[in-house]
Amino acid sequence: MCIFFDNMPACIDKWAADVVKLLGVRNLRLATAESCTGGLLSGAITSVNGASGVFEVGICAYANRIKEQYLGVKPQTLRDFGAVSAECAAEMAAGIRTAACADIGVSVTGIAGPGGGTPQKPVGTVFVGCSYGDKTRTLHLTIDRHSREAIRLETVRQALVLLTAVIETEM
Repeated sequence: MCIFFDNMPACIDKWAADVVKLLGVRNLRLATAESCTGGLLSGAITSVNGASGVFEVGICAYANRIKEQYLGVKPQTLRDFGAVSAECAAEMAAGIRTAACADIGVSVTGIAGPGGGTPQKPVGTVFVGCSYGDKTRTLHLTIDRHSREAIRLETVRQALVLLTAVIETEM
């Protein structure tokens, strides 16, 4: 388990390697949709030898219109809940899974800072979505870190942890 920021990159590498191995053993394909992590999750996964056998596509969708156009996020979801919400994360994950014809879609959306937070959704508010079969799980994170990079890295780590749990228990 990673406790300190200095250990996080090595921990992410281990989690990513475990995810790639699990996907390969179960013959599953993965697709990612990222907002606040800007491709770090896809990068962590594709840095692992053998990722090409399990990774389909990654989309970095910062703009809401891209979330709508490419990931199928409903305009009403963005109006009612916002881009940083469990509902948006769920639709992003399901949308990328469907678009890629993948077995699992994982998404991240949040506020990495240093600006952009509100009292209702402060910096460090993140949602991770995981879509598989006819199910979607979401994870709400409140990451109390002091830098944008630390929030982004912790988000990637948590997404990999969620993926591992889903693959091990649901697939």
